[in-house]
Amino acid sequence: MTIKIKELTMGCSPIIFDCGDWFDLTCATDITLKAPLAHPFHKWKKGTKPSEDIKVRDVEFDSTLIPLGICVEVPKGYECVIVPRSSTFKKYGLLQTNHFGVIDQLYCGDKDEWKMPVVATRNVTIPKGTRVCQFRVQLSQKASIWQKLKWLFSGAPNLKHVKTLGNPNRFGFGSTGH
Repeated sequence: MTIKIKELTMGCSPIIFDCGDWFDLTCATDITLKAPLAHPFHKWKKGTKPSEDIKVRDVEFDSTLIPLGICVEVPKGYECVIVPRSSTFKKYGLLQTNHFGVIDQLYCGDKDEWKMPVVATRNVTIPKGTRVCQFRVQLSQKASIWQKLKWLFSGAPNLKHVKTLGNPNRFGFGSTGH
């Protein structure tokens, strides 16, 4: 199976190690996020006086979409799943906000950059080139019997670097069905 990769940022090509089954993905730029910040404010219950106020906190979380510096085209009948690396939380205090990302075969335009949505649990700076997440290719639930047979008899995924994917852009998160 051939997976086409358009590298938007030099050095962001997926990496797979002999001792693993997933492709590692890296930050395309330096990322700095702040720890959660609690803002005190007063809220009064119905029927109470201001002197009987109850203090609560409004917590603000710093979040971002980490650009991964690549656009990808997988064959029809396949999709990709993106998850954090096992060390991402321990090293950087980041949580992936959608638990895991699914990228279907239609998110394959030259401007459809892969990104990882995260929220910070502490102050952190992640340098460009840091491996923060990983992906694998799997069959789509809409795969035909022929695509399933091809999957069964195919070898390991092969990355093919291209200058252009030549497909329409879908333009990002929440674009399915639009």
